[in-house]
Amino acid sequence: MTGSPDEDARGREVIGVLLADDDDRFRGVYRKLFDRTEGFRVVAEAADGAEAARLAEALGPAVALLDVQMPGTDGLEAARRILRARSTRVIMLTTFDLDEYVYEALTLGASGFLLKNASPPEVLQAVRTVHAGNAMLAPEVTARLLRRFAPQRPDRRHAFAGQVLSEREVQVIRSVARGLSNRQIADELFLSVETVRTYLRRMFAKLGVNDRTHLAVLAHEAGLLREPRSR
Repeated sequence: MTGSPDEDARGREVIGVLLADDDDRFRGVYRKLFDRTEGFRVVAEAADGAEAARLAEALGPAVALLDVQMPGTDGLEAARRILRARSTRVIMLTTFDLDEYVYEALTLGASGFLLKNASPPEVLQAVRTVHAGNAMLAPEVTARLLRRFAPQRPDRRHAFAGQVLSEREVQVIRSVARGLSNRQIADELFLSVETVRTYLRRMFAKLGVNDRTHLAVLAHEAGLLREPRSR
């Protein structure tokens, strides 16, 4: 798990959260939600992206909730700065369900995306999910976004530079990028589910990604899903 270790008075783990939004009332609602829920603690608040990045660097919260649209330095730029350190996971917040924002956040390395009208249980589950090392976005949504936006971006074939991938590893990566679950990958490649998990853990470490969503982003941008050109 990421972020600085944090415990309550009883020695139980507490997820430290950074809130960044230019709306004081909105931050107040989220602060009350976390304050009254066991296992969470708001470590800092910010009204703009630059302040959020500074606080994240200084305090190392486990999870940062960043509004996409803030004056000055916006949430996406704040996410870019925060994620360089790879010590804090990021969930983006917005009032709009815009694919462009979601895709940009994913390419930066954000682990989740929430609409501001999400229910309290959805918010808490999202923070728990990304803190546990998982992405808070359905695989089929990721696949849709990548099909739409990845072809518009320049090739990043250098993304795998210096890494030798076996044919089986490439097959697993392609299956992940198509939005398949571990069970579906196992069935398609005649592997056990545990073997698929082992491949994924190995590739996360090898390629420096946090979860299957970012592995899928890397695969699409590196052109792994493109059919080879006929000679």
